[in-house]
Parts: sequence; C-alpha cells; structure tokens
Amino acid sequence: MSYPSVSAADFDAAAFGFAGDVALLQWYLEAGVDDCIAEAPLDRYAQSAAQAAARQSAPVAAMAGTPEPRASAVQVQTPPVSFPAAAVRPSAPALAADPHQALGTATHTAQACTTLEQLKAAVEGFDGCPLKITASSTVFADGNPKAPLMVIGEAPGRDEDRVGKPFVGESGQLLDKMLESIGIAGRADYYITNVLPWRPPGNRVPTDAEVAVCLPFLIRHIELVQPQVILLVGGLSAKALFAVNEGITRLRGRWRAYQTPGLSHPVPAIATFHPAYLLRSPVQKRMAWRDLLDVREKLAQMAAHKSAGG
Repeated sequence: MSYPSVSAADFDAAAFGFAGDVALLQWYLEAGVDDCIAEAPLDRYAQSAAQAAARQSAPVAAMAGTPEPRASAVQVQTPPVSFPAAAVRPSAPALAADPHQALGTATHTAQACTTLEQLKAAVEGFDGCPLKITASSTVFADGNPKAPLMVIGEAPGRDEDRVGKPFVGESGQLLDKMLESIGIAGRADYYITNVLPWRPPGNRVPTDAEVAVCLPFLIRHIELVQPQVILLVGGLSAKALFAVNEGITRLRGRWRAYQTPGLSHPVPAIATFHPAYLLRSPVQKRMAWRDLLDVREKLAQMAAHKSAGG
C-alpha cells in the first residue's frame, strides 16, 4: 500500500490546531532557549533545599532513636516563590551592584596579563558581567595570533556559545568565504575574537554597561596580539573600538589609526558590515567587497613596508 508524500510546506499548523504551540516555540527560540531538557520542569533550588533539610534532620532523628528519615520523606512541597531570592539564586555579579567597581576590576585584571593564556584565564574567571551567568561558554578567540590580520566581531551567537569558538555558524562560514576571496585561506591566516566573550540571552543587543565592562579585556587582547591590520565586523565592534555613536553605514570603509599605550605603533583599522547582516541584506555585499579590497591592499602595503625593513 502506498502513501502520499507530505512535505513541511503542506503542514498547516493553524488547520491542525497547533498555531499556539508553534508560536510558543518561536517565542522560546527568540528568548534564547536552545535545548529541550525534559518533559517536566525540575526545580533545582527546591531539590537542594530538601536535601539540606534531610541532612539537618538526620542527627535529630538518630538522637531520638528513630530511623533516619529518607530525603523523599522530607521533600519541600512549598512552591519555589516561598524561598527568598537572595538565598537561592547565584550572588549578583559586581556589575549589577557597582558598575564602576566592576569596570575597575576588569581594567586592572586585563592590564596585569602579559600573555594570551593569562588573558584567557582572566576572562574565564571574571564575574563582573551578568552575561556570563546565562552563557554556556566563554568564547575567547580562534585562529593564528601571529597572523597580520585581526578580525573583531560583536558577540557570540547560539552556535558560538555551544561550541566555544567565535564565528562557527552560518555567519562564520560566510566570513571565511569573504576573506578567502582576498587570499586569506582559513583561520591559520587570521586571528578572530569578539567585543563580548559571552552570548547575550536570545541574541539581544548588549547594553552599554555590558560592552564597557568587557572592553578592557578586548583592548588588552589587541595589545598582546599586536596585529598589523584590524578588521571590525559589525556596528557594535566599530563603535566600541572607535568610541563613536555613528552607525555602521557611516563607519564602514574608512581607515582609522587605532592606538593604545600598549601598542608599539598605531594599527590601521577599518569597519565593514557583519556577515549576519549581509545574509539578511545581500545587496550590501557590494560595499563589503570594497572594504575587503581595501583590507587586501593595506595588508600588501604593510607586508612591503616590513620587507623593506620599515
């Protein structure tokens, strides 16, 4: 007996009464929910409280000559809302309580690092940015730190948060192809990182405070790498490094000299559109191609200058 083939396009969620379920799933995706863990929610806080209550009641039961109660017999039945938030939630990071203190800690910690390994460990151990609480991974960098080109993106997305490396999803694949078109064949030929090492929930736009507290680590990152050319992809990275409020359309395609006390010389930096934006707006690929040609020309100039002993 044969059956007619049915494709996803033939499925009408509204006709089957699933429109509300589909809308809820879409809302979950936009809120940053990546995985379905179980069929029913599990309150870990109530579970921990029940285990603690069992441990505390065990000595009392032993002294009274009664059998030690099992944890299942004393499980807390009170709804989670009855527990004080301060007692059951992770302590608020420094940024939430005192942004200035968190920024000072980030600056001092970053400047104390003398190697990329130390900086990576410092970023992983920093608790002053709330994004770390909701992120699954600390996304530090990828590629060759000795390469002449350093690419700086905005923030990790879902794929990057899962893998722990920058630009590994669809945007990263497009970026690799873009750079390959100007002779940069793979991550061995360039180094890449982001302004923020943690994914914002639901890929939302990071706040100014979140960017500010992560910026000292990025600045030190650039100083330790000492690149010859910097390519900024996306408006957030361009505005953060250039300290301006203009949009990416105005910022792209113009060279600027990026300088910090820790750099041996000013580094030419240019901004272009983020690959994710180009996937949504392919018409802008022409402008991005112009930016890439400028990068290729600048790299050639820097190589010629270096070979000449400059």
